[in-house]
Amino acid sequence: MKRVSVSFGRTSAIALLAAGVIFATAPKGQAQDSFSFQVTAYKQAVAERIGEDESVAEFYRLRGFEPIWTGPSDEDRARRAALFDALSMAADHGLPGRRYNADALMARMATVQTGRDRGQLELDLTNLYLRFAHDISTGALDGTKVSPGIKRKPPRHASGNLLARLVKEDPAFVMRDLAPRTAEYTRLMRAKLRMEHRIAHGGWGPVVPTQSLKPGSSGPAVIALRNRLTAMGYLRSSLSGTYDSAMEAAVSQFQEDHGIEVDGVAGATTMREVNTTPEARLKSIIVAMERERWLNRPEGRGKRHVLVNLVDYHAQVIDDDKLTYETRSVIGHQAMDRRTPEFSDVMTHMVINPSWYVPRSIIVKEYLPLLRNNPGAVGHLQIVDARGRVVGRGRSFAGYSARSFPFNMRQPPGPRNALGSVKFMFPNKYNIYLHDTPSQHLFSRTVRTFSHGCIRLDDPHDFAYALLGPQEDDPKGTFHRILNTGAETRVNLEQEVPVHLIYRTAFTQAKGQMNYRPDVYNRDQLLWRALANEGVALRTGRS
Repeated sequence: MKRVSVSFGRTSAIALLAAGVIFATAPKGQAQDSFSFQVTAYKQAVAERIGEDESVAEFYRLRGFEPIWTGPSDEDRARRAALFDALSMAADHGLPGRRYNADALMARMATVQTGRDRGQLELDLTNLYLRFAHDISTGALDGTKVSPGIKRKPPRHASGNLLARLVKEDPAFVMRDLAPRTAEYTRLMRAKLRMEHRIAHGGWGPVVPTQSLKPGSSGPAVIALRNRLTAMGYLRSSLSGTYDSAMEAAVSQFQEDHGIEVDGVAGATTMREVNTTPEARLKSIIVAMERERWLNRPEGRGKRHVLVNLVDYHAQVIDDDKLTYETRSVIGHQAMDRRTPEFSDVMTHMVINPSWYVPRSIIVKEYLPLLRNNPGAVGHLQIVDARGRVVGRGRSFAGYSARSFPFNMRQPPGPRNALGSVKFMFPNKYNIYLHDTPSQHLFSRTVRTFSHGCIRLDDPHDFAYALLGPQEDDPKGTFHRILNTGAETRVNLEQEVPVHLIYRTAFTQAKGQMNYRPDVYNRDQLLWRALANEGVALRTGRS
């Protein structure tokens, strides 16, 4: 759809928007009785439909059912023009333009003759605006219906508030202000437009026809790698046919931006990422924009918050939109029942020297079969009854099934404890938390999907110091004084901290290239399909 100009009278569409076929007062020459009948029919048509949304109903009742779209005033015309101008840019935001069917609604305006027609049109314009406003501000999809691992419900804004802004503020500003105002969303949108331009002008060129290359190599495959890295912005234009120091530096930067072990060698993993199509990257960017809209909450993310990008395998502490601490993480395994879910909650406390209370699923799937054969199995764990009393191992567990096993299992604090020396709690129904781990060797891996769902931290002590900093003069000393007691101790956070577990296979940097990560749980693939089914399409510019 062509972009609609806000300069009235320039096109037939704008002429239609400004046309006097929609009246709020009796036009010259029209009988007052006839006009009053139209007004009554208009209000009746509006009243019949506003019951679908109580906040919309309240908005119109307070206005005495007066229109905001279909009147003849300059304000009404400005709102109509601003709406259709915004809809013309829906594709820029990766939104499904066909969902709004703006062209059909424009055409209907030419047929409005009766008061009832005008009432129907008024509510159709309101519903069109609200649908677009909700989509662009908080997401076009409900991710919980797309993937079982997505637990984040869209943070819908009140429809009445969205309408009230149109009356109180400049409608063109309101339309521009609907999209998330985060730096990440702005950079993602810029990256989307750049990628579309690149695709329209030939993409990144031919793929590199080999599985690996290393410094010192030469030949056609090196030239193909050089050309592709140049098109991506990692190398300056050159006629070199050798894998020289400049190419090695470019490959190293590419590896860092794609979460690959940085060694400057274009091995199989690096080459796979180099040969990924720009169209695939564009899909990741569009999905990331949708995910960013899901976090556009009225209360914000929190002045201080913890952000964990699952597929980047890092946990961050953010203060006033600035990264103040970061550590590597391990997330849930790719098996369906071990994947870490996406959601937000609030961290209330940490537990130093924690016990590990084994989840029921692990007890019955992994440990009970061992106990049936050998009551002394998994001896590092205590078997406890409902009152917390330790159950002796001098008995048989062979007669118990997964359903009938009446006991819990617990690992006391200690150096071998599965949770290490500290866990960080944001109580939630998914039983997910952040914690230390004795399995430190796992943090050297590039892809770190090894847990049962909880998030393990590489440097949990430093993470604890960062969280305790605002409430303790000596956070490190306080932490270790408690740690050295060996006693399980809860430490409340005086200022609770929002925690956001997100999943971004495409994300930006304030400076530098886009970053991409593998879709290890295939969630972005599902989201792209759902967006495509709603009408989102790649704008490649190719015939």
